[in-house]
Amino acid sequence: MFFVDVILPIPVEQAFTYRISEAEYSFIKPGMRLAVPFGKSKVYTSLAIRVHREEPRIYEAKEIEQILDETPVVGLSQLSYWKWMANYYMATLGEVMRAALPGAFLLESETILKRTGNQTSEDFDLEDEEALAILEAFEGKSILRISEVMQLLDRKKVLPIINKLIDKNLVALDQEIYEAYKPKLVKYVRLAEAYKSEEKMHEALDDLDRAPKQREVLLTFFSLQAGSKKPVKTKELQDRAQASTAQLKALIDKGIFELYEIRQDRISYKGAEDTEVKSLNEAQAGALEAIQESFNHHDVCLLHGVTASGKTEVYVNLIKRYLDQGKQVLYLLPEIALTTQLVSRLQEYFGNKLSVYHSKYTVHERVEVWNNVLNQADKAQLILGARSALFLPFSNLGLVVVDEEHENSYKQYDPAPRYQARDAAIVLAHQQGAKVLLGSATPSLETYYNATTGKYALVELKKRYGNILMPENTIVDIQDRHRKKKMNGHFSEDLLGAINDALAEGEQVILFQNRRGYSPVLECKTCGHAPQCPNCDVSLTYHRHREQLRCHYCGYHIAMLQKCMACGSAELDTKGFGTEQVEAELKELFPDLNIGRMDSDTTRGKFGFEKIITAFEQGEIDILVGTQMLTKGLDFRNVTLVGILNADNMLNIPDFRAHERSFQLIQQVSGRAGRTQKRGKVLIQSYNPHHQILQQVSVNDYEGMYHEQLEERHIYKYPPFCRLIKITLKHRDFQKIEEASAWMGQALKNVFNDQILGPEPPPISRIRNEYHRNILVKIPRKQSLEKTKKAILKVRTTFSSIAQFRSIKIVLNVDNY
Repeated sequence: MFFVDVILPIPVEQAFTYRISEAEYSFIKPGMRLAVPFGKSKVYTSLAIRVHREEPRIYEAKEIEQILDETPVVGLSQLSYWKWMANYYMATLGEVMRAALPGAFLLESETILKRTGNQTSEDFDLEDEEALAILEAFEGKSILRISEVMQLLDRKKVLPIINKLIDKNLVALDQEIYEAYKPKLVKYVRLAEAYKSEEKMHEALDDLDRAPKQREVLLTFFSLQAGSKKPVKTKELQDRAQASTAQLKALIDKGIFELYEIRQDRISYKGAEDTEVKSLNEAQAGALEAIQESFNHHDVCLLHGVTASGKTEVYVNLIKRYLDQGKQVLYLLPEIALTTQLVSRLQEYFGNKLSVYHSKYTVHERVEVWNNVLNQADKAQLILGARSALFLPFSNLGLVVVDEEHENSYKQYDPAPRYQARDAAIVLAHQQGAKVLLGSATPSLETYYNATTGKYALVELKKRYGNILMPENTIVDIQDRHRKKKMNGHFSEDLLGAINDALAEGEQVILFQNRRGYSPVLECKTCGHAPQCPNCDVSLTYHRHREQLRCHYCGYHIAMLQKCMACGSAELDTKGFGTEQVEAELKELFPDLNIGRMDSDTTRGKFGFEKIITAFEQGEIDILVGTQMLTKGLDFRNVTLVGILNADNMLNIPDFRAHERSFQLIQQVSGRAGRTQKRGKVLIQSYNPHHQILQQVSVNDYEGMYHEQLEERHIYKYPPFCRLIKITLKHRDFQKIEEASAWMGQALKNVFNDQILGPEPPPISRIRNEYHRNILVKIPRKQSLEKTKKAILKVRTTFSSIAQFRSIKIVLNVDNY
């Protein structure tokens, strides 16, 4: 007897064992995908992790359905990385598998019905009308899908009726598996062998005298061939000759042309390659050598360079060194928005060695990148991607660059595994024997702490490229401006004056407001009622361009109200403001200018970011309003002014990282100003201008912020002095969640004493009709993380075995910050 252990893409703890034949035993290798039956009627794509001859004791092993790969799609080193991730982030291997593999690799199955034999319904005593209807639906068809049967009978429970037909041997159940990935095939046209001689060619042209349009297609084909040796695409030929599909088909039918297909990658770079990488200035060259030197003693190096100090050029030169050694390089970015700007820069240097991998690409494009990395293809030597690129099947990784390493976009929140891509990248590099370069103008406290205590190497770039001065930061007290009536809408006179000056010089302006929509709250002036989301504990945000009130948590939306839902008054007023309102106000103030907006409402499509960024780079947009997407390392040459419209809403978030995050965000958005010769200007509007963080930002005092925040973290026991695990309980019943969270909190306190905070409702305590309760476990540095996790899992197992708590969802989030 031969067996294979597989992991399934579902949240179950164990691997499952299936029976295989001797031939399959010798063919299957760990890392291959197999289609396997699971449960009563499901078929899943699983991943083989071990072949052996030990029969499972608890259950009888089923046979596998089919082998889906000829060679492994996942390497052994990757499997060990998945195991580490599942173990560290308290997830299951199945959840890691689902996150790691492109969707096209996870086949879908659908149950289908097949007719058996030639018997008809008359041969059997069938009184059931619905069963007869199913048999009649087979007329002219060999199969029926269960979904079609449900539609036919207009009911969901169709299995009892189908079982009757199975018992009478009229139909049989089967599973149909869809291979989701289809390579892109491009159609080409060539001259048929018989017409390649000159004599035959003239003959063909003479024959086509009566069909002038077909003759023109043939002549166009010859001119295309003469101009280039490349194969001729059917679409290109039709466009050039302005011909229809029918005219081209007529030439194929006459045997003059032959049609053939070539498989093509969906992402390809057309352009000149190998532009020489830019020569570095003295500071950059010094930093590059210091990084290279630090890699002799450290695996991880932090490059702390102020905004516009030219960190990207340092990365490019370092990447080139590793590519020249034949190594693979992974370049991680926090935000898809950034990839659009970087792709064109990197393609100039590295041409087709570059591949891009992130969620806005189609499943087919991601499969192509996956296969190229697996086969170490030339076009996948340098991978640029968001956090999911960590899962690609690297086998020869030399360097990982984590740009803007402080960004909280590197943290995956839902679904599991809830990993922190920066930390996970360091582990991946360690497993592959590669080096890691972390880069940021405002490093996270944990990283900077590791660098200053010697765990990581530290290299600093303290001056901007070309010795350009750091932008001049000014804090505007808007409380004072309101009192003196020096405000126009949400703009102080200072900011409007600066905008006018910049525009008069032909320069561009960025305005930052960390909230999308028109207004966060709609309020009745008569009774004070504000419309709330029925599913979440938040007020609905007003979106003016759609005339809708929307919930940003669950997507619930209603048309804009004409009168108050509570008292019927028509006097409704908006409170607070988002990017949409800023854009609308600007259009009134500057009717002749082009105003752009960049937030998750305007960048939905695959090329959403690209359109806005390109338009802004080319000067088509004068003022760009945006949320934090704007802060992430974008490089606009003509921006001299940055306005931050309300710095306070970031400072007042109930989170131990609020002050650090505010400093990073304001510093980063300020860094978009004055990146060429002219010194940039930053205006920060605030009701609390004397706040310590704003004062530190105004003088670019990262060190001051770091030491002050570190002191607070030490006193209150937060990272980097403690590790955190957040446990979230979710349920629709308020009473049940209160009881369950109290039980869980007490059980954990019995084990960890005062290391437990909570249970507490989060700031938004109900989302999608589920109540949330949080419990925070603080783990001192000296305490074993492994044992702590085991103790938490033990409590969770006991909790789940209590009957009334079984329906409660538990989310474990390791390093939740």
